[in-house]
Amino acid sequence: MGMIGKLSVIVLDCPDPKALAEFYSQLLGKPITRVEDDWVTLAGDETPHLAFQLAPDHVPPQWPDAKHPQQVHLDIDIERADLPAAEAKVLALGATKLPGGGDNFTVYADPAGHPFCFCYE
Repeated sequence: MGMIGKLSVIVLDCPDPKALAEFYSQLLGKPITRVEDDWVTLAGDETPHLAFQLAPDHVPPQWPDAKHPQQVHLDIDIERADLPAAEAKVLALGATKLPGGGDNFTVYADPAGHPFCFCYE
């Protein structure tokens, strides 16, 4: 089976995206390249990038406590025209389409329930 999409962004949910982005910027030596009220991205020359998304009711993970699991999702870049075929393939692999999404992304869950997005221009 060929590739369906390309991993572009790893997203961490958090209560303060700017503060966490500044931490990882210093830790990884990556510049902050995008800042919005609820989203901050670190980027370099390579992908995937690392981004931080506002989650106001964020409950921090407590390793290895399953009652406080890790919160992360993957953004997978695809061509908009490829969305119908890509969606059919991931659903056949066991993904579930989730409610929500937007003009340039569609949300799914992997077979274990972890969310990921198909992103397109």
